Amino acid sequence: MKKTFTLGTAITLALAAPAFAQDLLVFDYSGFEDPSFHQPYIDQHGSAPEFVFFGDEDEAFQRLLAGFRSDVTHICAGSVPRWQESGIIEPWDTSRIAAFADLNSDLVGADVLAGSSDLYFLPTDYGSTALIYNSDEVADDAVASLEIFNNPEFAGRLSIPDNVDDAYALAYLATGVSDWSDVTDEQFEAATAWLRGIHENLLTYWVDPAEIQQLMASGQVLAAWVWNEVPVALAEEDFPVGFARNTEEGTSVWLCGYVNMTEGEGSEDLAYDYVNALLSEASAGPLLENGFGSANDAALQALGAEALEASGLGEVTVPVLAQLPISNEQRERQAEAFERIKAGF
Repeated sequence: MKKTFTLGTAITLALAAPAFAQDLLVFDYSGFEDPSFHQPYIDQHGSAPEFVFFGDEDEAFQRLLAGFRSDVTHICAGSVPRWQESGIIEPWDTSRIAAFADLNSDLVGADVLAGSSDLYFLPTDYGSTALIYNSDEVADDAVASLEIFNNPEFAGRLSIPDNVDDAYALAYLATGVSDWSDVTDEQFEAATAWLRGIHENLLTYWVDPAEIQQLMASGQVLAAWVWNEVPVALAEEDFPVGFARNTEEGTSVWLCGYVNMTEGEGSEDLAYDYVNALLSEASAGPLLENGFGSANDAALQALGAEALEASGLGEVTVPVLAQLPISNEQRERQAEAFERIKAGF
């Protein structure tokens, strides 16, 4: 079971950390401290690294700029350009990444490299974002299209993430865009107008997977745009859940990984041991069981197509919008518009 830490707890942990250098301090989302995700590291060193948690990447970024020190930090691909330009991260030495040759080539491309020959972002985990629905209450044909979010029949019983990247991935797909790397002003305005149009139909913008799981289980929400770990968790509770990844407009894929902090005070050797453990064959199964695909494609595919499908990572036949890095200007423009929409403007 994943542990849940409040922001206050995370800050307390950070302030309680000793002033001297740690062996290895991992700055992460709550849940990734699961020992099964890095068991080879524990086997090698006798214990897990120290974890400090953040709520979202903007918070993490500001805390690091303010002087908090970590050795490695878990972020998603959309944040890479800003972090790289800030100077707080340094490249990984790919010769020290044991599974580098086995990483999914689609996850380690020019976009992830952010225009550099150096690898500033090491992909470790990914997943899908698609339409979840209560299969007892919602007919399959109702979720054939993302236009369910504009369907008055479901007004007030829909939800999308309180996350600008996920929201705009949905909106771009709904308005015919499956590659957000170079959208036009017209495409951005169309996606923004679509998000503004569905605002009144939403019950809420969900913040974390536990929240949307509860809203689905209670019947308050009948359909939502979610990460694939959510239907996995609901299915384990015998909830009648459907996960529509083949909606006619398409589906989305998110990608996360670790960055190597420039001013980390811990051991560089341990940093490589940690990411190597995450990308090991031993970690691929536990990650998938929790709804995360390993970037180690060889290890992931070895688990079989049935296991991938059960975790919401099976093959799809529709367009896929990959949430790879975008320019700071585009992300800021999207973030500003999203905040205005949520405020009712």
